Amino acid sequence: MNIQTQRLIDRWLGQVLCAGVSAWAKFAHPAIPAVKAPHDVRHVLVIMLSEMGSMVLAGPMFAQLRRQYPNAQVHVLQLKKNQQVSTLLRIAEPQNMHALDDSSLGALVSSILNVTRQLRALPVDVVIDCELFSRISALLAYLSGAPRLAGFTPHTQEGLYRGSFMNCEIPYNPYRHISQQFVALVDALEPAGSLPRSKWSLLDHLPQDSGMAVSFEPGELQTFRQRLLGDYAVVTERKLVLVYAGGGILPERAWPAEHYVSLIRGLCAAGYAVGLIGLPEDKALAQQIQQDVGDAQHCIDLTGYTKSIRELLMLFHQASLLVTNDGGPGHFASLTPLRTFMFFGPETSRLYGPVSPNTTVFDLQVACSPCLSAYNHRATFCDGDNQCLKRIAPGPVLERALAELSE
Repeated sequence: MNIQTQRLIDRWLGQVLCAGVSAWAKFAHPAIPAVKAPHDVRHVLVIMLSEMGSMVLAGPMFAQLRRQYPNAQVHVLQLKKNQQVSTLLRIAEPQNMHALDDSSLGALVSSILNVTRQLRALPVDVVIDCELFSRISALLAYLSGAPRLAGFTPHTQEGLYRGSFMNCEIPYNPYRHISQQFVALVDALEPAGSLPRSKWSLLDHLPQDSGMAVSFEPGELQTFRQRLLGDYAVVTERKLVLVYAGGGILPERAWPAEHYVSLIRGLCAAGYAVGLIGLPEDKALAQQIQQDVGDAQHCIDLTGYTKSIRELLMLFHQASLLVTNDGGPGHFASLTPLRTFMFFGPETSRLYGPVSPNTTVFDLQVACSPCLSAYNHRATFCDGDNQCLKRIAPGPVLERALAELSE
């Protein structure tokens, strides 16, 4: 089921269902349930249906969650296609990983019913809905049967209606980094009378890292390196720079291909090897860039080379620099020591930038940027002429890259 169909269902059917559930909740549960002592909370559910990079940005929230509820089992509800990162990071025990299958409408409805039965059998004490204004995630929170539901709410008309049944809600703040707001959701569950973190001045300071890491088996990285060197001899002679030129489900987030071509030519001429990474569906773009660069010996196509996020992280450990569009690879790189250049424009790094001291952000902040937000369901008014990215010239990026690589 494509993203546009999901948005239509969420918009039209979701509004009706949220209104109905709100009316029922007001009648059936007129008062906020009593708060359990933190050490008595046994099951906490985190709902995160968005892209895989969001799981990395939620690192500080999971750390806070475990401090606040030390005896609780953490459950995670995601789309099936997005579970790879949370499994890799061991966010929850395997039996506590719950999935929705959005490959078709029938599969989605079936998986919602199955997950609802599983959660209500626990039972769940607390739900944290990390989606900004998704109506289906709010409905899933209610269907879990948990007495305390934390989630985002619009203050007046600046957000999307998704009911009034969240009883531990905080206002979504478009001026705060999403990692800070995820942490605020945990503190919204504190007993009435305590000060929610959304009012703490300490949130002025963004964590320097996600607090997450991936451990590798002894010799695992060396084995991968030997495989890479065997497949691409150029990496034995030159430092490797990785490039992700794809836009994923939001192609307007991509720096122009011709800019990547110019950057890669400069890197190859300066004595570096460049590897184009991505999913198998990014191969056509990678091959076109490789052809335009005109140096297949030093510009290699690595799209589809890694078969998992774990292998992608092992590849990151072999590289000296990653240059990427806004998307998953930049966030995954924050789990490694790899220095990263990341382009923003349609979305803002102030809200979604990687939580990492190793990331350099390029963002011109033109008048119409950012144009993708929770308010418009990330449906931009841009006509495809994304000047916010086109006007980031490749020359200064190359100069900065060469300076970083020479250190």
